[in-house]
Amino acid sequence: MTDSLFSLPEPLAARMRPRTLEEFVGQQHLLAPGKPLGDAIRRGDLGSIVLWGPPGTGKTTLARIVARHTERVFVPFSAVSEGVPRIREIIREGEERRKLGRGTILFVDEIHRLNRGQQDAFLPAVEQGIVTLIGATTENPSFELNAALLSRARVWVLQALAPNEIAAVLDRAVTSDDGLRGAVVLLDTSRDLLARVADGDARRALTVLEAAAQHVGESGTITPEVVEATMARRLASHDKSGEQHYDLVSALHKAVRGSDPQGSLYWLARILQGGEDPMFVARRLVRMASEDIGLADPRAVELAIAGRDAFHFLGSPEGELALAEVTVYLATAPKSNRVYAAWKAAQAAAADTPAAPVPLHIRNAPTKLMQDLGYGEGYRYAFDDPAAYVAQEYLPEEVRGAEFYQPGPFGQERRIAERMEWWRQRGVTGQGTSDAS
Repeated sequence: MTDSLFSLPEPLAARMRPRTLEEFVGQQHLLAPGKPLGDAIRRGDLGSIVLWGPPGTGKTTLARIVARHTERVFVPFSAVSEGVPRIREIIREGEERRKLGRGTILFVDEIHRLNRGQQDAFLPAVEQGIVTLIGATTENPSFELNAALLSRARVWVLQALAPNEIAAVLDRAVTSDDGLRGAVVLLDTSRDLLARVADGDARRALTVLEAAAQHVGESGTITPEVVEATMARRLASHDKSGEQHYDLVSALHKAVRGSDPQGSLYWLARILQGGEDPMFVARRLVRMASEDIGLADPRAVELAIAGRDAFHFLGSPEGELALAEVTVYLATAPKSNRVYAAWKAAQAAAADTPAAPVPLHIRNAPTKLMQDLGYGEGYRYAFDDPAAYVAQEYLPEEVRGAEFYQPGPFGQERRIAERMEWWRQRGVTGQGTSDAS
C-alpha cells in the first residue's frame, strides 16, 4: 500500500460515503423504486423528515444525497455546540436563498439533543418552508421531540445493515479509487467475519477494515486473525436512558413471563453487558416475581430478594450468577397474574368508592361511645371457631360481593383455590356463620 493512502485527510468511512441513491447500500424498504421515500427523493419534492435508526446505517449520507438530488444547499447544525442565534442566522440565509429560487436543507445530527428552545426556534421556518429539516437520531423521536415539530416532519425508520450489505460495502471499499485501490487482499472469510461482527454498522466495518489494512501494509492479506486482532471489543447495544433501555428490559420481562429460560438468560446478559446497573435488574426481577408468578409460587419473591442481596454482597461479576439463577427460576416457575389483576381491580374499586364507610361490625371500638354506637357489634373472632373461619362480610356495601382475587389453576394457587372453595362451602352450609354476615 502506498504511503499516501495512510496520510489522506479523511478516514476511509468518510471517503466511501455514497453520493447517489444508486451507490447507497441498504434501506431498500424505504428507497427501492416504488417506495415513498425513494420516489420522493427522485422527484425532488421531499419535505421535512426525521431519519431514525442505529449508528452506521446511512442517516447522514442519505441527508446529503437528498440535498444533492433536490439541488438544495446542505447546512449542518449541531444541537450540542450551536444555539438559537445560529438557528436564526440559518433561517435568514434560507430566506435569502429562497428569493433566488434555491432551497435549504437544514441537517441536524443527533436531533434528539435539541432543547425545547431550539425546537421552538425551528418551527416557523419549517412550517413556512424556508428550510427543509432533516434530522438524524438513534433515539426514539417520540420520546425526545415535541409534538409540534414531529407533526411537521415525517419519521422514517432505518434498519441495521444485513451482513451481506456490509460485505458489499467492504468489497467496494477494497477496490474503489476512493478506498484502498486494491492495495490489500481481503479474504472472503475475513470479509464475512467482519460483516457479521460489525453489528449492522457500516462505519464500524470500514473503520476496522482501514485499521486492518494499515496493520498488514501494502500487498498484505487481511486474514480472520487480523480482523479479530484489530476489532475492538464488541459492546452490547444498550442505552440506559433511551428507548433501547426499555426494549431490552421489556424483552427480558416477556421472556420470563413466557417461561423461556433461554431467551431470559440472553436478554439478561445483553442488559448487563450493556452496562446497566445490576441493582436495577434485581429490582425488575422482584417485580416480575410479584406480577407474573405471584402466589403460584410464593418462593419466587423470596428468591428474587435473595438474589438482590447476594449481588449486593458479592458485587460484579460474581454476583451476576445470582441474578442468572433468579432469572432461570422465574422463567421456569408456574405463572399467575391473579394477584396483579386482583390488585388492579381493588385499586379501581377503591378509587370509585373513596368514601365507602367501614361496616360497623369490623370497626374498632376502644371507647364506650363507640360501643354504644354499635362499633364492633356482631363481630366474631375467627379463632373462636374450631376451623378458624367464620363467614362474615368484610367489604363495604358499595362493593359487596366483589371478587378481586380468583386463584389460578397452577402451582400453589391450586391449593389456595381449594381452600377458598372449602371456606365458601362452609358459609353456604351455615357452618361457621356469623350473625353479622
